[in-house]
Amino acid sequence: MKYICTLITVSDINKSRSFYENILECEVKYDFGENVTFHGDFSIHLDSHFKGLIDSKEITHGGNNIELYFEHDDVEQFAVVLEENGIELVHPVREQPWRQKVVRFYDPDKHIIEVGESMEFLSYRLSLEGMNIEEISKTTIMPVEFVTEAIKKFG
Repeated sequence: MKYICTLITVSDINKSRSFYENILECEVKYDFGENVTFHGDFSIHLDSHFKGLIDSKEITHGGNNIELYFEHDDVEQFAVVLEENGIELVHPVREQPWRQKVVRFYDPDKHIIEVGESMEFLSYRLSLEGMNIEEISKTTIMPVEFVTEAIKKFG
């Protein structure tokens, strides 16, 4: 068996496609009309069409029980884009217990989207704050080798 992609249902395929293309800078891989697949292998599927595929079972949105995760190394700057576009936040930028900056917000159908800085960039940022490699490894729970390579990559 091979995992292929995550599919979320949406009420307005054009509005959602625009959101993912313009806010999250996703590129369309395939467009099948009622189903659009983006590079990164996730798809949006029109509710009304998908409902027919699942024997007319009810489709609900906004359960806060799933999220799509993206990375962007300047989360603070990205949060400005969200504000400028009137995107509803789940919460503003915050640091997770392992110090990674993240922001969570809703797409047009109330699916949670998380944008966090990569763990590589986090390692580099913590090094700029004066932490040594061992401290960064302990804080982020990433191996020393990973932290060392991440700092080299950005440094």
